[in-house]
Amino acid sequence: MMNFDSCCLALLIATLSVTAVSTVLYWIFFARGEEKSRVWARRLLFLSWVLQSSYIVLRMVQVGNTPVTTYHEAVFFFGWAITTAYFSFRLRYQVKNFGTFVSPLICLLLFAAAFISRQVIPLDPKLQSIWLPVHASLSLLAYGFLGLGFCGGIMYLLQERELKSRKVGYFFSRLPSLEALDQLITHCVTIGFTILTLGMVTGVLWSRQVYGIFFRWQPKEIFSLLIWLAYLFQIHQRYSAGYRGRRTAALAVAGFSLLLFTLWPVIT
Repeated sequence: MMNFDSCCLALLIATLSVTAVSTVLYWIFFARGEEKSRVWARRLLFLSWVLQSSYIVLRMVQVGNTPVTTYHEAVFFFGWAITTAYFSFRLRYQVKNFGTFVSPLICLLLFAAAFISRQVIPLDPKLQSIWLPVHASLSLLAYGFLGLGFCGGIMYLLQERELKSRKVGYFFSRLPSLEALDQLITHCVTIGFTILTLGMVTGVLWSRQVYGIFFRWQPKEIFSLLIWLAYLFQIHQRYSAGYRGRRTAALAVAGFSLLLFTLWPVIT
């Protein structure tokens, strides 16, 4: 009989395999336009989400707390958050070839998590609080939507570059219009920023409960504040200064690039 750790490893390998195949099929559809490839890519990505969710539940049982306190757990949960954000987005909106750009990011995060030590590190009892799972889950889910905004920004910049060349090239017929991509970026960043704000508030409350102060000026907290301010600037410029198009896309890409610096354990 397989032990608990072996079950987790088997589930992790299955998740990586399914996600990798889904990503390949998305790009086959992008290159060749084969509808069957797109259908199976979407099905497999949903299966990947089910496997990711199952792995997180098993890991939670194994470690005895919300699995976001190590490099491995935080990066894997980040991949799950982007997958979750993507499917929640698709419930209301259809964006041509969006999955082609989102799936590689998910795949990259899951594979990165797989190569990081899966060692279980007991959580310091003094850090245990109801605010911990709330704060960490909200923050990483926000990152998921901001990751979608990043993918939309990359798509926008590629499409804009093609249009400026005044030649109908590879991306023109395969990517949505610039207007649709601009709306996609704004939608994802607005949702992500809202959830991120809730994550910041719960993080402050958690810090107050555990350490007796609201802000400790630790690197993790400073980077989180910088990220929040960067997206606050983007939201402000969008709705107050009328930022559109390339500026919106560039800010979405830059903000997510800054966010990647926070990919160390949630607990520091």
